[in-house]
Amino acid sequence: MDEECVRPGDPTDETFLTKMSNNIGGHLHFTSHETADKSTRKKLGRTEFKLKHYAGDVTYFIKGFLEKNNDLLFRDLKKVMTQTTNSVTLDMFTDKELENKKRPDSAATSFKQSLSQLMTILMSKEPSYVRCIKPNDSKRSSIFSRSIVEHQVKYLGLMENLRVRRAGFAYRRPHKFFLQRYKSLCPDTWPQYSGTDKEGVQVLVDHLSYQPDDYKIGNTKIFIRLPKVLFATEELFAARKHELATSIQAKFKGHYQRKSYLRMKVAVIMIAKHWRRVLAKRLLEKRKWATLVVRKYIKGFILRNEPECEENKGFIHFTRYNYLIRLRDSLPKTVLDKSWPQAPRLVQEANDYMRELVMSNMVRKYCNTISPERKSQMELKVLAESIFKGQKSSYSARVKDLFSLYTPADHIVGLQGISGLNQLHTQVFSKLNKKLDPPVEIVYACPAVKFDRNGYKNRDRLFMLADNAIYLVAEKKEIKDIILLDVLKGVSVSPFSDNILVLHLNQTDNGVKGDVILQTPNVYETCTMIAMQCKDSQLINVISEGVIKHVLKTGKEGMIEFSTGPVAKTVKGKNGNLCVISSA
Repeated sequence: MDEECVRPGDPTDETFLTKMSNNIGGHLHFTSHETADKSTRKKLGRTEFKLKHYAGDVTYFIKGFLEKNNDLLFRDLKKVMTQTTNSVTLDMFTDKELENKKRPDSAATSFKQSLSQLMTILMSKEPSYVRCIKPNDSKRSSIFSRSIVEHQVKYLGLMENLRVRRAGFAYRRPHKFFLQRYKSLCPDTWPQYSGTDKEGVQVLVDHLSYQPDDYKIGNTKIFIRLPKVLFATEELFAARKHELATSIQAKFKGHYQRKSYLRMKVAVIMIAKHWRRVLAKRLLEKRKWATLVVRKYIKGFILRNEPECEENKGFIHFTRYNYLIRLRDSLPKTVLDKSWPQAPRLVQEANDYMRELVMSNMVRKYCNTISPERKSQMELKVLAESIFKGQKSSYSARVKDLFSLYTPADHIVGLQGISGLNQLHTQVFSKLNKKLDPPVEIVYACPAVKFDRNGYKNRDRLFMLADNAIYLVAEKKEIKDIILLDVLKGVSVSPFSDNILVLHLNQTDNGVKGDVILQTPNVYETCTMIAMQCKDSQLINVISEGVIKHVLKTGKEGMIEFSTGPVAKTVKGKNGNLCVISSA
């Protein structure tokens, strides 16, 4: 508290409470709002703390602690008070206080010094205590409040004093009785001890780890001082009785079960003897039948290549039947499953016909179930596989997903209010369609971010692919860029999991301002749709290195550097290149 009062700055009662929580918050007798559990916080305010005294818990309100601790009576005021004519005030403020140039002691320091002086006086004396019990809070005679008296007796420690006064050898029993009762607690005295009773009692108490002050052994009796020692011994004896009862029960059950086992053993031997005879006769008949069958099939196997006759007819029929059963259980489940069980030479011709028939039937069923949309999706997936399989790291995770061929009306951020493809054409392509015949027809659209060629500043765009051009539309429904597919030389993407693609344009054409850098979450769909619209899958190039070069507006070359890291991000590097970091 003194440190907080003299600390520079603006110390408050709250900072003092925080400092106490940090320094002594782990003490068992200190509790504040910060260190308390949930249930205690409901009762304890943020400006309160609780101390656990010997007489119970006391809650303190922190407001005013620092103000009361400071001695605000400065030297000038003390000098005025020493000049008073009042004798009482003059005794309180002496001239000696003015001679001390140190900072006045705080209330906490004064209390600590007074307590230290009191303890010094008490330790030099021989104390004698007289316990006074207050029977009630109303200060009236003949009224005895049981709860108030019990509270005082508890916290004045009177019960402990009574227990000390009553301490002595409360338990005393002859050696024979003590040994006979508790001998089961020690392996050396159970079940019978061969020595004298006194020696047996000594062995027993040593095994129970009695302390020397807890007991005394006389000539004929044992004396135990503390009841808790006897109670602990009784608890061990009570637990031991359960063990003894369990042991007796186990012995009796074992004896009873052994007698039952011997009776059953004789009966089982008699039953087994007759049953083995029955099984032996059955086995003999079965072996005779098996011998005939094996001989028949061996002869049929020898004559398997001969025309069907009485000798090989059974073997040929079994071979056909077994083949059909195996074929039934291992037929291919899908068109892509080309597995087929190997057939014996006897049914090879039928196997070929059956395989062709099954595959034709599966292909016919599969083709009948494919919708036009599904067929279009499969064509796109086949084209995407030829471009990206084994080239781009994140493609394997996208194989199972169908392409998202979004309609522009449902998807693009910044084009709110446009509903339907016709309205999009009306608002975005109204002026352009007047000059074109036929008008623009959008086949694919997705959101994209365009990076400027100089400075790589990103701008939100709507990527729209038409039958002969690519349109980049801004948020205000204004066409910012038109890229004719005839000008497009190629599209470059990295082998990592980023969504960057670079449209390389023919720089010899008028109006071309350099290559276009885009970032779209649908990079696979976008590249595949461009390749399909241009009818050239070689147009898409997945680079093997980590760098893509592109042409700037000035005709110079820029570079995009690709790498992997813990967090995916796209930033402009210190060397002026665009750095694209993909998540590993």
